[in-house]
Amino acid sequence: MLNRYRAVTSAYYRGAVGAMLVYDITKRQTFDHIPRWLEELRGHADKNIVIILLGNKSDLENQREVPTEDAKEFAQKEGLFFLETSALEATNVETAFMTVLTEIFNIVNKKNLVADENQGNGNPASLAGKKIVIPGPAQEIPAKSSMCCRS
Repeated sequence: MLNRYRAVTSAYYRGAVGAMLVYDITKRQTFDHIPRWLEELRGHADKNIVIILLGNKSDLENQREVPTEDAKEFAQKEGLFFLETSALEATNVETAFMTVLTEIFNIVNKKNLVADENQGNGNPASLAGKKIVIPGPAQEIPAKSSMCCRS
């Protein structure tokens, strides 16, 4: 059973470029499990994976069991991004996703520049690339023009 779990776990993390480790600021036990989740993530995912530590339920400040400073120190020690969020109030939720996406984009860009420089053709690195559009609140994602699912 354990070998089957390990095989599934490895497949689950394969190809992941970003991860969000979320704990509940009102339940210390959820924060205390973060090191184990981080170890599993680092053991199975790509070494360049972008990881952000998120303390959720910041709207419940009066029930806080995990001091912000504890989480900040842990994140800094482990080289993680850190934010506190409230899914209920939508506080820092978009910022969390944008932080991870921006860092992934920066890493991919650096890898592409290095790959271009290492082609050895003597030309400066080409900065031409694919345009990545991240829809904001005022933008709409274009619908696919596939006819497969229309009634």
